[in-house]
Amino acid sequence: MTGIREVLAANLKENRRKLGLTQERLAEEADVSTHYIAMIETCNKYPKPEMLERLAKALGIEPCQLFSVSAAPEEALERLRQSIIADVKQVMADMRQVVRETIQETLAGKCKDKDRV
Repeated sequence: MTGIREVLAANLKENRRKLGLTQERLAEEADVSTHYIAMIETCNKYPKPEMLERLAKALGIEPCQLFSVSAAPEEALERLRQSIIADVKQVMADMRQVVRETIQETLAGKCKDKDRV
């Protein structure tokens, strides 16, 4: 049996990811700390009703959607699939950035070497 905190945590994280928001960006939109968002998503904090409204507004959803439970296994699988896709997209974006920076640093080093000759 999943508790209400787990449902809230999962729905908050899912809705945040659907919008492509980081915890930091959601925190800015809801005017709270990033740490607080992380604590909710890990079931270590439970927000007051006013905060639930602010979070829902920042996510563009109704507060009740933070507590909806999917009964169909197909929906759960789709949620998992979407979560994996979001994670893979983030990893790929991070990898592209590392490769881009490495290439720039390498090219900058070669240009300096040519100037010395």
